[in-house]
This record gives sequence, structure tokens and C-alpha cells, in this order.
Amino acid sequence: MTEGRRWRSVPLRGNYLRLITGGLGLLLHFGNCDVLQAGIIQAYKSGITLQGNTTSLGKWDYSGSFFFSISAITTIGYGNLSPSTAVGRIFSIVFALFGIPLNLVLLNEIGHLMLLGVQRCASRLEEVFHWQNKASFLMKTCALVTGLLLFLLLPPLLFSDKEGWSYEEGFYYSFITLSTIGFGDYVIGMNPDRTYPSWYKNVISLWILFGMAWLALVIKFCINILESSSYFCQCNKKNTETAEDLTDGNKNSVTGLQNVEICCDKDTKMKAPVESHSYTAPTEALKGRKMFSVSCRF
Repeated sequence: MTEGRRWRSVPLRGNYLRLITGGLGLLLHFGNCDVLQAGIIQAYKSGITLQGNTTSLGKWDYSGSFFFSISAITTIGYGNLSPSTAVGRIFSIVFALFGIPLNLVLLNEIGHLMLLGVQRCASRLEEVFHWQNKASFLMKTCALVTGLLLFLLLPPLLFSDKEGWSYEEGFYYSFITLSTIGFGDYVIGMNPDRTYPSWYKNVISLWILFGMAWLALVIKFCINILESSSYFCQCNKKNTETAEDLTDGNKNSVTGLQNVEICCDKDTKMKAPVESHSYTAPTEALKGRKMFSVSCRF
């Protein structure tokens, strides 16, 4: 690496870069270990790793840049690596502005292909073994178990081998990454004491894409279960309210019939004396009986 390229790669001020490559002479010149420590930390955040007496691009090689691109368009954003120049920041904005929607389309297509494969396998099992409901349930279970193995249970073993993490830490990193939470407390390929193969970050980038699509399907399935259960509860509540309304309506109708009967009885008692003394006007008495019978009917 030339001196000019090294200077453009590390945005350090003053003699920070010379402190990193100079050694004990410059350390004695400044007489303060904090300056050297600050320079090393700044260089590490800028993508420079120290390997003996030589300096390499570290995180900004091709695989590291590809991993940064994947973490940007998937909105994971670990925060361990970021552009330090104005041109790089503007390019990152434009890149994310177009990359995030395209990545969502890609994840949707990957999830659709996964779901289509499960449905075809289920229909094939139904044709061969004449299963109706068991085939769909069996294939969904197999897809869930396979996804758990490929995206959550087996990757921690790889991380334990390459990063030196425990299985719990690897599983934690897997879920935080695939769910796009991205705290940044655990990031692959950041240990300067370890040598990583060239395919490592590329494979992890593909794992992130397919794992996010699979986890999105699982989350969608859980949402459908919750929505169906809430809809079932609402239907039961509506049926209960309808039954109560019908019961109240029957009670009101029975009460209305009783009131009508009581009114008819009162009218009968009031009309009886009039009929017994209406010898002088028999026609009017008959008319009164007709009116009384009509009112009782209604």
C-alpha cells in the first residue's frame, strides 16, 4: 500500500498515522499512551487492522465492502463500519434509497418461492399417499424445522469455530441479525487476532438474505394465527350478544302479550255493564262489541 493511499484510507489528523506505524520512537516523542491508544481505536473504526509491522485495508476489502452493502440494504446497520467521507456518505444515501426497496422485492420473491415449494411438496404427498390435511401440516412442520436448522441452530457452530464465540452468543447473533435489530455488540470478521477465509463474509451475506426471507414467513404465519384467533374471539362475542338480544326480544314479546291480555280483560270488565243496560239501544251495543273484538285482536 502506498503512503498516499494509506493516508486517504485513514481519516486521522496530525501524527496519528505515524504513531500507529512508527513504534516506540514516536511513543516516547509524545510521552502519552493515550494518544497512541486513541490513534489505534480511530484506525480500527476506519477499517484498518494491524498485522505485525504491515497495514492492510482490513474491513474495506471486497468481502468486507460486500458485507457492508448487505447490512445497509437489509437495514441491519451494525454501526461498526460507516463511510467517513462526504462522497461516501452521499453514495450510501443513494445506494440505500434504491437498494432497500429492491431488497424488499427480492426477499418477497425468495419467500414466495419457499412457500411455493412447500405447497408443491404438500400437493405431491396428497397425490401419492392420499393425505388431505396431514400433508400440509407435515410440510409446514418440515419447512419450519429445516429453517431452524439452517438459519438459527447450525450457524452458531460456524461462528464458534471462526469467531471463538459460545453457542449462546452465536445463536444470539443469528437472531439479532436475521430480525434486522442489529445491536452491533457482536459482528463477524472483527477480531484482528483471527484469520478469516475469503468466502466467509460472502457466505454469511447470502445466509442473511435467505434467513431474513424465512424469518419473515415465520413472523407472517404467527401474525395470521393471532389474527385468526382474534377473529374467532370476535365471532364468539358477536354470537353471544346476538343470543342475548334474541333472549331480550323474546322476553319483551312475552311481556307485550301479557299486557295485551291484561288490557283486553280490563276492557271486558268495563264494557260488561254497558251491554247489560243497553236495552234501549241494541244497535249501538252490537257496534261496541265489534269494536271491542277488533281492539282485542290487535
